[in-house]
Amino acid sequence: MQSNTDSSAISGTISRLQSRVVMYEASNPSHVNYRYWQLVQEMAKIVQSIGPPRGSSSSIGRLPTEILAEIFLYCIPEDANWAPAPDLAPMQLTAVCRRWREIAVNMPNLWRRLRLEIGHGDWQQRAFCYETYLKRSRGRQLSLTLECDNNNWTELRSLLQPHVDHISSLHVGLFSDAGSFPLVLADFGGLEELAIYTDGFGPAPALDNIEDSITHLPPNMRSLRLLDVLLDFRTLTSLNSPSWAGLTNLEVLIVGLVRLPRLLRLCPNLSSLTMIGVFMVAIETSEQLAHTKLQSLRISGDSSTNSVLFGLLGLFDSVTLPNLRIVEVSNIGGWAHKEFKAFIERSQCPLESLIFGGGARTTPQQRAEYVTLFPSLELVVDPMRSLFLE
Repeated sequence: MQSNTDSSAISGTISRLQSRVVMYEASNPSHVNYRYWQLVQEMAKIVQSIGPPRGSSSSIGRLPTEILAEIFLYCIPEDANWAPAPDLAPMQLTAVCRRWREIAVNMPNLWRRLRLEIGHGDWQQRAFCYETYLKRSRGRQLSLTLECDNNNWTELRSLLQPHVDHISSLHVGLFSDAGSFPLVLADFGGLEELAIYTDGFGPAPALDNIEDSITHLPPNMRSLRLLDVLLDFRTLTSLNSPSWAGLTNLEVLIVGLVRLPRLLRLCPNLSSLTMIGVFMVAIETSEQLAHTKLQSLRISGDSSTNSVLFGLLGLFDSVTLPNLRIVEVSNIGGWAHKEFKAFIERSQCPLESLIFGGGARTTPQQRAEYVTLFPSLELVVDPMRSLFLE
């Protein structure tokens, strides 16, 4: 409960902020700058810290609908997708007063992010709440997280079916009791980003289903992240799926012999690649592959098994990456300096950042040679740094 003094101070602060926003809008009707958004964010924090507005005479009650709408957007939790909760926006905003409810319910962008929990408690009650969220999004692009702890997929599919073309980002968590993969990804026509993860204990459930699903990706897919889902590299590259051609970001946990040219041929538009795992580099005898899109390459052994990759010896022999800008390595053992130097000279790439994390051994002389080649290079040596997929 706010004291009269607190309420007076809050009202005065909001009035000043409102006046500055109105003055800014009047002087810059067609331009919104960073300071404008700072003001809106400040008001959002105040709105979150106080109770319902008490009548139209309050400073908040006099705010224009457009300003309140901007404030509501900044009230949405920022850290990923949240399950619906009465003490969190946007649900919280609908319980303040009639005007706030009308504004919030008619703002589709407030209802675009949602985490659905499958396998816990009363599904019918949660499903009603989930459906309310999805309907209020009114065809906007959706970002969903599905946390699956059983195999009751029928009701989930029924809930999502009217919205499959609007889901652009999807995170799927498969936990110990989820024995199968719940979705046919090819049905999600608007999907651009997919992440699959597990609870991190034991082998990934439904591995065969996962491999089958990622073979048939939607045509608009750009980012595929397979987090702690361990895949054999040969299996991964034998998928030979045309739908992988559109990927621009790939993050995988792999095991086995790695042939980088084979993976790059599968993904000709890839701009960012992260590989972590227990693997060795296979000797590639094919002709040189020039991949013009790759800009970021991050590779690590599996620190949990203390595996090393022998400095990635042989990895760069058969590839040319003329647009490579970022390289990060860790848990690889001694660094294949001569090979890598020959590779970057052959590629003539605009290398901007070279990062050696924990378990990547280099010498001061080797690092000095890279700075000579790229005077503006950001060179980082951090023994505490390691790559994780999260």
